[in-house]
Amino acid sequence: MYFPRRKKLAAAIVGAASIALLATGCSSGGGSGASSDKGTTLTYWASNQGTSLANDKAVLTPELKKFEKQTGIKVNLEVVGWNNLQTRINTAVTSGVGPDVVNIGNTWAPYLSATGAFLPYDTANMAAIGGKGKFVETALATGGEEGKTVTSVPLYGLAYGLYYNKKMFADAGLTAPTTWEEMVSDAKKLTDSSKGVWGMGLEAGSYTENVHFAFITAEQNGAALFKGTKPDFTSGGVVSGVERYLDLMQTDKVVNPSNAQYTNGTEASADFAKGKVAMIVNQDNAGPNLEADGMAASDYGVVAIPAPAGGKKISSGIQGINLSVFKNTKHKDAALKFVKFMTSEATQGVLGRPYASIPVLKGVAPTFTSDAAIAKTFSDIYNNASKPYPLVPLEGAFETNVGNAVNNLFATIATKGSVSTSDIKAGLQSAEDKTNAAG
Repeated sequence: MYFPRRKKLAAAIVGAASIALLATGCSSGGGSGASSDKGTTLTYWASNQGTSLANDKAVLTPELKKFEKQTGIKVNLEVVGWNNLQTRINTAVTSGVGPDVVNIGNTWAPYLSATGAFLPYDTANMAAIGGKGKFVETALATGGEEGKTVTSVPLYGLAYGLYYNKKMFADAGLTAPTTWEEMVSDAKKLTDSSKGVWGMGLEAGSYTENVHFAFITAEQNGAALFKGTKPDFTSGGVVSGVERYLDLMQTDKVVNPSNAQYTNGTEASADFAKGKVAMIVNQDNAGPNLEADGMAASDYGVVAIPAPAGGKKISSGIQGINLSVFKNTKHKDAALKFVKFMTSEATQGVLGRPYASIPVLKGVAPTFTSDAAIAKTFSDIYNNASKPYPLVPLEGAFETNVGNAVNNLFATIATKGSVSTSDIKAGLQSAEDKTNAAG
């Protein structure tokens, strides 16, 4: 999900797994496509990746015109906001009325795959879009249920990193941290709450941010959140990972308790840009927000979110947007040509800059930043230090319930000062029970 940070990768993934597993498609109907696609019109729902719906239309329309010129296939574009996209897709799945091609938050892929409504990228269909070998393996792994043929392919890649204020670090004689312990130590040295300056800023009221960090810290501990397809949120590795994350506010006291009210994905980055916090965790598309808030790209550096000493070097989930074709489209061949175009090197290069996305293709250089060091850092994280979120039908319920549980724990810390290990386990147990009930 996720995520983009300007408009939140996944708005509310509420009741995702409760959708009936209907093998329906959309209004395009069945069929394998005509022998000639010239004159065909596809309907495409694009997610809001830019600064506005109008901005997305401005960015995408020239590319769609290129596609039409190359193939004779017209694309009827509708950009859908994140607050409506999942509901629109769910309705299309159940009603059979919708587009030919659609963007999805990649964390939705497992439950959407389980509906049976989307075209599997089997050997022939994958070959039609250029073959699976062109994609970054970890990105392609987000395309559906584990062990089954993927029903979506990666389109825009995103990853988390640790942003740090270069001047604040230099003035304190610090270098970028390489372990969680160093990060906490640096944050303590840079915190002066009497002056309103904190070592770290978190979007501690955002359930999507909080579930992402429950996942990252659990993975750093070598813990899985699911056993097969069953939730397992209360194992020692998960609980201690969440506790380590919460401790940034409650024990280490390097995060302002007011961050428990930060919900929209931009408040912590605004504090960072204004010098109120020395570090934030954010995705690679944070740059435009920071610059809009007055922070030059040269003012900050980025490193991987560090693991504890001896922990697994996992710094991010595989964030991003995938592309799916509804199974009963009347224009299958045209839809696959469009997917091939959107996932081509040329199109990825053009769209990577305005959407601040990491290439999902092997060997393609990122264009989202002119800073070579930052580009390399995020590419390394995405390719070598990330894992897909759980590839199970209950993934949506997991995100909602664990994210809200961590929200509530942060709220308790902000108002009462602390939570115990048993409080954390109880909160995660409640999330597990709700997730099981959703199945």
